[in-house]
Amino acid sequence: MIENRDFAVELEIHETRDITDKHVNGALTVIYRDYDNIIENQPRMVYSNLIYPGEIKGPHVHIKRNSYFVCVQGKVIFILKEKNGNYIEIESSEKKPILVKVPKGMASAHLNPTKEVGRIIALADIAWRPNDDEMFNETFDGYDYKKWMINQ
Repeated sequence: MIENRDFAVELEIHETRDITDKHVNGALTVIYRDYDNIIENQPRMVYSNLIYPGEIKGPHVHIKRNSYFVCVQGKVIFILKEKNGNYIEIESSEKKPILVKVPKGMASAHLNPTKEVGRIIALADIAWRPNDDEMFNETFDGYDYKKWMINQ
C-alpha cells in the first residue's frame, strides 16, 4: 500500500505583521517554490476551484497531467483510488494546508464536507485547453462519502 506521504506534503504557514506596530495581521502559506522540489514538473497552469457545501467533484482521471491541490478556504477531503482499489483520504484545510499530489492515471474526487464554500488552488504540469480530451469520469462504487459529511 502506498503511504499518504507519497501524495501529501504539509505546507509552511508564516505569520504576517503590520508595518507600523508589528501586530499579526494575517498569514501566508507557501504552496510552491521552485527550489523545494516538491512538484516533479514545473506547473504550466495554476487555477482556483470552488466546491460548494456538501458537494463532490469527480471522481475522474487525468490521462496526461499530474495535478497538485491545496485547500486555501474551508476544508476539503481528497479521495484518491489506487489501482488495487484501496482509497487514500487526505484532508486539507485553510488551518492545516496539505499539498495533495494526484498523479496522471489515478482517479480522484474532492469532497467538501462542510456548510461553507471550499476553495482549492490547483497546479498542473500541463495546461488545460477547452477542447482537451485528456480526462474521463470514474466511479467510486461502494465508497462511503457520507462518513465525511457534517450535518447539513
